Amino acid sequence: MNLRFRSLVLLLLLGTLAPGRWGEAQVRLKDIAKVQGADEAQLLGYGLIVGLEGTGDGRGIALQSVANLMRNLGLQVNPAQIRTKNVAAVMVTARLSPFVRRGSAIDVTVSSVGDASSLQGGTLLMTPLRAQLPDGPVYATAQGPVSIGGFNAGGGGAGQVTKNHPMVGRVPNGATVLIEAAPPEGASDELTLVLHSPDYTTAARLARALDERFGMRMAVPLDAGTVHVTVPRSRRTPGNYVEFIAELEGVLVVPDAVARVVVNEKTGTIVAGERVSISEVAVAHGDLNIRIVPPTAEVAVGPGGAAAVVGGGEVTATEEAARFLVLDRTSNVGDVAKALNALKVKPRDIISIFQALKEAGALKAELVIM
Repeated sequence: MNLRFRSLVLLLLLGTLAPGRWGEAQVRLKDIAKVQGADEAQLLGYGLIVGLEGTGDGRGIALQSVANLMRNLGLQVNPAQIRTKNVAAVMVTARLSPFVRRGSAIDVTVSSVGDASSLQGGTLLMTPLRAQLPDGPVYATAQGPVSIGGFNAGGGGAGQVTKNHPMVGRVPNGATVLIEAAPPEGASDELTLVLHSPDYTTAARLARALDERFGMRMAVPLDAGTVHVTVPRSRRTPGNYVEFIAELEGVLVVPDAVARVVVNEKTGTIVAGERVSISEVAVAHGDLNIRIVPPTAEVAVGPGGAAAVVGGGEVTATEEAARFLVLDRTSNVGDVAKALNALKVKPRDIISIFQALKEAGALKAELVIM
């Protein structure tokens, strides 16, 4: 599927849905919001991967790190004497959920920071992971075999075969949690919901949906991104509190969104969001073809035997007759897609037309260029 066809298909598919039908779609609360305080902790550490088959770092911090490790193990080694490509220096990252408890195992990601060509077959040595650097508490320790989900084979150059990205890998369940991101909390008499995409209309609708679901005035929208909820007295015991939050997550609400058109000039992809409309406007498009003919070497003999070069050097420019398409005030993105399809324009031209519509004030939507 070429870029032009893909762009027009995206526009047509989105345009076939009427704005009213889009706006009536209900989603669960848990899909557009979360309970404040349930935030993940980002963990980071520096480690070594050993056991590589000559694909590790040939120089740099990896060798110094090996020397430091040996020194900690009671062996005095001069970094200048180390000649190995079986070790790679990596940054180790992980995400610690507030609901993961001490002793649980979490996945970690390892990424090469040296000149290693592949982490395939390596083993991550014990690495402390911290949330605050450089001297923060160690939340977890990571160690284990690395999986890159691919391979890197061959002798380099044209003979090199690579699948996926061999300089990044994962250690499934490779880290053991030592400190919990958030201590267990008991039932509370209130909580705050945080919208993933802040919007005043959505916040107000969410508060009304909660009041209707539980039959009482319990939710107050504080701003475009937060809704305060008072927990009923009968739901403040530990077991009932969890069930209450589960019921909250299942409440259906109609979210609102800003009309938006997103274009990617690199790929020629255009995606139009809901409620995109076009004011009355006329669009013209014509193709300009330029043809330059190089001079010929023909020689003509004129009167008196004088020679002269004739022909060639011709420059022609042709332009198709402009084709106008008029869109009325009720036009939506589907009408625009059909119009652009009729003009047989390319993705780059479509992007230019959308930009022109925005400048002319005819595009009633936010235009985002990636």
